[in-house]
Amino acid sequence: MRFQFVLGEVLSGLRRNTTMVVAVVLVTFVSLTFVGAAALLQAQIGKLKDDWYDLVEVSVFLCPQGSVSPTCATGEATQPQIDAVRQIIDTELSSEVSKVYFESKAQAFDAFSERYPDGYQGTQLTEKDMQASLRLKLSDAEQFAVVSDVLSGRDGVEIVEDQRAVFEPLFRTLNVATLLAAGLAGVMLLAAVLLITTTIRLSAVSRRKETEIMRLVGASNLFIQLPFLLEGALAAVLGSLLAGGGLWLAVRFMVSDWLERSVDWVAYVSEVDVLRVAPLLVIMAVALAALASFFTLNRYTRI
Repeated sequence: MRFQFVLGEVLSGLRRNTTMVVAVVLVTFVSLTFVGAAALLQAQIGKLKDDWYDLVEVSVFLCPQGSVSPTCATGEATQPQIDAVRQIIDTELSSEVSKVYFESKAQAFDAFSERYPDGYQGTQLTEKDMQASLRLKLSDAEQFAVVSDVLSGRDGVEIVEDQRAVFEPLFRTLNVATLLAAGLAGVMLLAAVLLITTTIRLSAVSRRKETEIMRLVGASNLFIQLPFLLEGALAAVLGSLLAGGGLWLAVRFMVSDWLERSVDWVAYVSEVDVLRVAPLLVIMAVALAALASFFTLNRYTRI
């Protein structure tokens, strides 16, 4: 009987404030869509880092002829100097480096010719213009600084480069996009709280007589406030479900069906990632409704 009464009060309140309820649903939908998008974008960054950082290498460029580097004062790197560098890698960096590849000038020229068959920026280079190098595969891509500190400044080594630097601008851009999405989500979440607060307040004011009667018959604060709390929670949860559904459709059709087929060498977020984020959106919606109810109900319905 009590449940039926509470349910009837909730449905009555939703009918009386249809416009405000729709506004709460829409604002919650938009705000939680931004929250979910930020979470998915951060998950995408993580996937890219996991895949790409495993592929990148550290390039130890050996001294070419005519280099002005102090470590190349004797000219082009000699075989004893190369052997000394490899010895250091095998001993001092054995735990950081998993594999070592030597790329000769001829191999470098073959790779260059394959990538730039017509020359680079109008200049046709020869094998003599190439630079031999050691390609290091790290056990942990984050250990570049250790490898660089050990190998930089060694005789025969001109420069040590980390290929991760190629991807850093992309990751910085994606992180900025994540922050922008999170900032917009924060503004929209504030708007959602204010709208839920206004909806509950209007509902409470419109039912003051019923509230007074319930007080006179000895109803508890929880019993009086529960219908108003459920109204805000239902509207917010509906908005969160719409947000989760919108994100799922976006990932399904824009990422899985289109982007993944167009660029298939990148690991993308999937519908599974959306399903992982969706419960968090529902929890946030309930938290928003609870927060709005806390600031409103104690003022308008408390005995």
